[in-house]
Amino acid sequence: MPPAPIAARPAPVMTGERLLGLGAYRPRRTVDNDEVCAPLEDVDPDWVVARSGIRTRRFAGVDETVVAMSTAAAGDALTAAGLTASALDAVLVATMSPDTASPQVSTRVAAELGTTAPAFDLGAACSGFCYGLEVAASLIRGGTARYVLVVGVERMSDLLDPRDRGTAFLFGDGAGAVVVGPADEPGIGPVAWGSDGGQADLIVHSPTWQEAARGAGDGVPGLRMQGPAVFRWASTQIAPLAEKALAAAGVGVDDLDAFVPHQANNRITDGIVRALALPDGVAVARDVVDTGNTSAASVPLAMHALLTGGEVRAGDLALVCGFGAGLTYAAQVLTLPPVAPSSAPREG
Repeated sequence: MPPAPIAARPAPVMTGERLLGLGAYRPRRTVDNDEVCAPLEDVDPDWVVARSGIRTRRFAGVDETVVAMSTAAAGDALTAAGLTASALDAVLVATMSPDTASPQVSTRVAAELGTTAPAFDLGAACSGFCYGLEVAASLIRGGTARYVLVVGVERMSDLLDPRDRGTAFLFGDGAGAVVVGPADEPGIGPVAWGSDGGQADLIVHSPTWQEAARGAGDGVPGLRMQGPAVFRWASTQIAPLAEKALAAAGVGVDDLDAFVPHQANNRITDGIVRALALPDGVAVARDVVDTGNTSAASVPLAMHALLTGGEVRAGDLALVCGFGAGLTYAAQVLTLPPVAPSSAPREG
């Protein structure tokens, strides 16, 4: 007997999708360059500023877990969107620093918020948040979900070898979250994205946890990066990616109010700004100076800093892009969302 046919689902009502609310969490502890440079040989605070632009970063305390930071940022995003967790149809957490392989961060965040909505983690490193926006928009566009929570969260301090002069000073911790939902007019442009696994060895975790457990490999397990090669790749490949996102959205640089790149390095940002020939009136996110590279959390944290600092307003048009380990990359044009009534990012 042939299988029974699957009942056809009602055709989804096609609407636009946009960011409805934004929240952020920055850990309590501020770490300056003097502190991170202390264990490093031939690295001083001025060198760090000259190479990266970073002056301080936040390191999470014991109680500031990936779940706790995500939940705090998500709560503010829901408040900004005028929604409660009961409205969520999916919870998506982008991270490369989960505290466990199982259970996933997202399911515990959903439980803390008080929802049993489907929840899953997404691992795309520094592109994770931008990847998550496209997944959320696709779920809404396809009729599977109406409201989706997207969180970018990292405790990069857990992945660092404090004696590695190529990475120890670069990274920080934090979380940013948005609620994505339907709108009369689209607020998230088509994504331009991809990956280049042929260059995956440029940013690696080495030795692996398995190697360390067997006593194999050299040194403390930590993030290692071929800095010059990563710099060359990002400086030459991300501007063309951004141009593809602009073209797909049907806008030009003169239409932008803000540029929010992944906060990897101020020199990389400078190069992309020059390559795109951004007008002087476009606000450029520089959150890396005070927050460091927070991987999947960097784009939402940088958006939040621009909005709460008064450089842009909800409803303004922004170009965002993520790029990093994998190698992964993604860019979109979007309409900036409102933030929670409290103007400052939540801190412990």
